[in-house]
Amino acid sequence: MQDEARILGRKARSELSEQERDAAAEIIAEKVVRASWFQRATNVACYLPMPDEVNTWTIIARAWRMKKRIFVPIIKNFSTMRFQEITPETEIRLNHFGIYEPDDGKIVSPRKLDIVLTPVVAFDSANHRVGMGGGYYDRTFSFLRHRNFLFHPRLIGLAFACQKVDKISPNPWDIRLFSAITESEQT
Repeated sequence: MQDEARILGRKARSELSEQERDAAAEIIAEKVVRASWFQRATNVACYLPMPDEVNTWTIIARAWRMKKRIFVPIIKNFSTMRFQEITPETEIRLNHFGIYEPDDGKIVSPRKLDIVLTPVVAFDSANHRVGMGGGYYDRTFSFLRHRNFLFHPRLIGLAFACQKVDKISPNPWDIRLFSAITESEQT
């Protein structure tokens, strides 16, 4: 079921024109920066976008203007994801996976993050998320799996509305999103 959702989500996302993606990303950015959870956040984790993902650079720039610290995921040892701080002066490069990462910056514990803006390949109305299949977010935030009332950090998925699927059957190790934000809805 997740493989099917991944295929559908990637296909839907790739069929959007650049203009449609840009327009949707601007709406999504506005929703994010106006959200109360974003307004209150100090330490924000945010992915650096791939060409067909929701572009996060507007969110990052606005966060810097709001004096928030921005941390981006970096992959170490092919299995560990860490979060490294970036500033407007940070040099960005492609890693061995073809994902943008900073050259240097302070590393922060995932537990110290207030919110984590995550990329999404597919999502459903129950806030289940399918990513690219590496399991990095699920492993990194496994401490959230048994939460009863604590939602810190809040994992917020950013996706285009066309990436929503009817139902995702989660694996036992999957970490559910706090919410998913698209250009047309918030779940």
